[in-house]
Amino acid sequence: MKTRPRLGKKITFIVGTILAFAYVFPFFLVFVNSLKLKYDILANPLSIPTSITWDNFQQALEKMNFYRSLTNSIIITVLSVSLLIFFSSMLAYYLARTKKKHTKYIFLILVTSMIVPFQALMIPFMARFAPFVSWNNRGALIFFYIGFGTALSTFLYHGFISNIPTEIDEAASIDGASDLTAFWKIIFPMMRPITATVAIINALWIWNDFLLPRLVLTDESQTLPLSTYLFYGQYSIEYGQAMAGLVLAVIPIVIFYLVLQKQFISGISQGAVK
Repeated sequence: MKTRPRLGKKITFIVGTILAFAYVFPFFLVFVNSLKLKYDILANPLSIPTSITWDNFQQALEKMNFYRSLTNSIIITVLSVSLLIFFSSMLAYYLARTKKKHTKYIFLILVTSMIVPFQALMIPFMARFAPFVSWNNRGALIFFYIGFGTALSTFLYHGFISNIPTEIDEAASIDGASDLTAFWKIIFPMMRPITATVAIINALWIWNDFLLPRLVLTDESQTLPLSTYLFYGQYSIEYGQAMAGLVLAVIPIVIFYLVLQKQFISGISQGAVK
């Protein structure tokens, strides 16, 4: 009987190792090829570089206009995520605490909207908003991100808030606190784990998004994913520089995730996927 748990642990370890390798290998391959010359990449992209060159990173920094693109990505991501947390947390609190028919319908509509991919809405979306929106506007892009991200964020917050006892709200009300005061001073600080989860999920999506910024922004306001597209020309592709650009683009968001990963796991385990 003791051999079964041991066998199960070994199988779990083997499967976990295989999955970890499958996830890490593409990133390792990108980094390795960012240190090669172009003809070495074309000759064998899977080989270890015999001579390391950092010229790809220097050229990528210049061609991407890295610091301007990085600033644009940070501004768009930080403002979008902050506003998503602000609005979706309050909406989720209202839907979770207000037991009425219309709140159930609103929540159902939000959950249903998560099924529809943006690609299916892209053409009518652009046609509808074109007369009203000034393109190449970071504010317009942030507005769109709030609209597309509210459903998932509210869903995550709603599952977490449903596990918070209503007696806390009642105690705050007895002490004379309004619903808004009770939310921001008592309930919202308790939602730190799920807030980290919402922040990470939306930051990963917004930071790495290519399609929506491609439709809205031009070169002056381009984000990091858009700037990596500059390495793909009509007749040639600078593979080494493109790989270096991808490495530079992914480093900030990886650091962000590593900082908040404990809160992310805690938020998932405490009702984020209820």
